[in-house]
Amino acid sequence: MGLDLVYINGQTPLDEDEKEALLIPTIASREELDEFEQHNIEEAMQWVLSRPLTAKTILTEKFICNLHQRMYGDVWAWAGKFRKTGKNLGIDKWQIPTALKILCDDTYYWIQNKTFTADETALRFKHRIVSIHCFANGNGRHSRLMADVIIGKVYKMPLFSWGTDDLVHEGKARSNYLQAVRAADKGDFEQLLRFARS
Repeated sequence: MGLDLVYINGQTPLDEDEKEALLIPTIASREELDEFEQHNIEEAMQWVLSRPLTAKTILTEKFICNLHQRMYGDVWAWAGKFRKTGKNLGIDKWQIPTALKILCDDTYYWIQNKTFTADETALRFKHRIVSIHCFANGNGRHSRLMADVIIGKVYKMPLFSWGTDDLVHEGKARSNYLQAVRAADKGDFEQLLRFARS
């Protein structure tokens, strides 16, 4: 097919079979791919943020996969389907459905019992779903939109700003974001909480 992708720090490389699932054969560069994906993501954001949703609806495998499919379904054939390959991040592929169900149940419990603040609940969900790494690619962007859905729909609060800068390309914002995620990996969510609202 000829799609040659350059990956930056923190991005999950696609294997050759996953690259073959590109639905737009004219895409030849990372810049073109980013442009098509961004357009698809913006449509998904309009769709998800314009509908009434509850925690019970959001915290399901069906909703999570549907949102990923809406974010990437015009670009990738594997959009919305759990990955079938091992990655540089995440759990074994066969563990994904169970780990995701546990995460959804935990998050519903946190919401019902006010275990954490609204922001921390949404960001703990975001952090854990990335560590599961459900999909072949797009997990970071999907996790941030899921956090926005939780904070906006469940808590009726303003969406996160995510540093207001581009997190897809190399730069200070991405570096700060990854540093905050690494701190959360160690159980310290303060940097991620600050970054998400900066």
